Amino acid sequence: MLKLKVNNNEIEIEEGLTVLQACEKAGVEIPRFCYHEKLSIAGNCRMCLVEIEKSSKPVASCAMPATEGMNIKTNTKFVEKARKGVMEFLLANHPLDCPVCDQGGECDLQDQSMFYGIDKSRYKENKRSVPEKNMGPLIKTQMTRCIHCTRCIRFATEVAGVPEIGAIGRGEDMQITTYLEQSMQSELSANVVDLCPVGALTSKPYVFEARPWELKKTETIDVMDALGSNIRVDSYGWEVKRVLPRINEDINEEWISDKTRYACDGLLSQRLDTPYIKYSGKFEKASWKEVFNIIKSKFENSNKDKICGITGDLTNMETLYVFKEFFNKTLGSQNIESRNDNRYLNPEKRENYLFNSKINGIEESDFILFIGTNPRYEATILNARIRKAYLKNKTKVISLNNVGDLTYPYESLDGKISNIKDICEDNHPVSNLIKSSKKPLIIIGQSLLKSKSAKYVFEKVKAYLHKNGKISNDWNSFNIISENASTVGSFDLGLYKTKNGENEVLKDLEDHKFEIVYLLGQDNLKFKKKDEFIIYQGSHGDNGAEIADIILPGAAYTEQNGFFTNLEGKLQKAYKASYPPGDAKEDWMIINELAEFINHRKLFNDKDELDNSMLNQINLYLKKNDNKKLPDSNNLFFENEDLKINNEDYYLSNVIARSSKTMLECKKSKINFKSTGTEG
Repeated sequence: MLKLKVNNNEIEIEEGLTVLQACEKAGVEIPRFCYHEKLSIAGNCRMCLVEIEKSSKPVASCAMPATEGMNIKTNTKFVEKARKGVMEFLLANHPLDCPVCDQGGECDLQDQSMFYGIDKSRYKENKRSVPEKNMGPLIKTQMTRCIHCTRCIRFATEVAGVPEIGAIGRGEDMQITTYLEQSMQSELSANVVDLCPVGALTSKPYVFEARPWELKKTETIDVMDALGSNIRVDSYGWEVKRVLPRINEDINEEWISDKTRYACDGLLSQRLDTPYIKYSGKFEKASWKEVFNIIKSKFENSNKDKICGITGDLTNMETLYVFKEFFNKTLGSQNIESRNDNRYLNPEKRENYLFNSKINGIEESDFILFIGTNPRYEATILNARIRKAYLKNKTKVISLNNVGDLTYPYESLDGKISNIKDICEDNHPVSNLIKSSKKPLIIIGQSLLKSKSAKYVFEKVKAYLHKNGKISNDWNSFNIISENASTVGSFDLGLYKTKNGENEVLKDLEDHKFEIVYLLGQDNLKFKKKDEFIIYQGSHGDNGAEIADIILPGAAYTEQNGFFTNLEGKLQKAYKASYPPGDAKEDWMIINELAEFINHRKLFNDKDELDNSMLNQINLYLKKNDNKKLPDSNNLFFENEDLKINNEDYYLSNVIARSSKTMLECKKSKINFKSTGTEG
């Protein structure tokens, strides 16, 4: 520990901190533009100048290491004069366009100029003018406002791993740009908008939409993937205007993916706002009572074994639980499933479908093996953590398949399942890497779980890790990447019907054994309808609504309170930021009212009763599966196949994203991107 003084107050700090960090520990705020705690130190804005005893000049606190006995002063006339001088230089070329700048109201330069700026500029020469740059469909540029802090350059290079933004020219002629004047090819690209301390980089889809003080701000959870990134939803009336990241060091740090940020315009289009009934192939508007009457009649005239329910990817846990209770208690049916494909599932232990090493545990790993996954598209923020681990620890990464650019170097095998067999039999170089590593990560993706070899690889790998002591209370190397926000929560609630890991409900559905199919927000089911009567409940007119006979308009994730469990098993609550359009209702209320209409009895009297019942159910499930033994992995059928990675369209992966004009623009930008051959 080091002892030093900040404004004559003695403090103790850890070794290795900078003067700026020491001041923050002392509770003193230091103005800055170029410095950011997640990026390397540039030291080029000079706004963070402080006075240090025995130094003849002001010192840039972000780049100066704190040392024993230092006497730091931040509030002297000397410091104030130095900062005012820096601010005058920064404003010399800056345009006076705050009224038309989207950064207005949340601009660091605007705020700090109130403290350190002057009312008149002494600069009488012509101000520089810089043309707008092309950074794709998400980032609007006004580079005349740029103060050359280089945050965007450092983010692209260090965090995103796409060194496509850089500086050309020197001094006043310096310009920040993408080198080839084309879209930034990263799924994290729009984080540079948050990082920009001025209005040089702003959000293109959000341009001139609203001022920050006009918006209602709601802290909630993202559902575009299974990570559960912490976000803030800004809404105006029922319209969601933008989505911003919240800091959570255990999950998303302070980054979010472009899909999380910009798919929100899909909440405004293709919405279902009233019940519909299909007559002669055409949908007609109806009342809730009319659709409930038809559904009741259908259920009463059908055998319970001929009814099934399939849940969707973006459904909160309360709705899933009510849906299960509705099927079990109101209809007397057990045919309920959350998987829309035949992926392998072993639900005997909760660790069988979790990312057990935790997201922040990635930074501790010393070896990573991918089996059937492309984390860049399946879990963008998680992939950024892996890059961080590589930069920090030089973590060795091997993938069974060559999956293209992951933003960090890795070795790829030939994609054959025989490699996994050899590893588990200690006949492969990777075996030694696993055994010699203190904290290895084995990451299994959905492409593997959907393959013919899923059961063999899953059980063999897990048994091998147990045998070599890589699964323990201290560290669990066995990890599953879930693709969807609802996956882990639905498994925790028991929304599956599985035999030998296979999807029984889906098999019977493909064989057309059901008369009634209830789709709860399920839009990714590849199913050819025959004679089935299909009820669709959801928020958008997408694939599920297209094949439905009855449509029940539900709410999107921003329009209702609800719990989600992320891929590492962390229970998080999403909060209501807006409200459903028209006659649409919250999903759990629709099912609860339908149960009352059929059985003259509600399943739950209110949301609190529902939440308590659901949480008790989860606790019982966890206790039940805590002490189960490992299955026998010796007699598993082995089939050597070439594993293929299912690279589904990243930008159009769910119903909200498919309704988003911005996501469509991103897809077009990706298609039109011209490779230079220098990407690595």
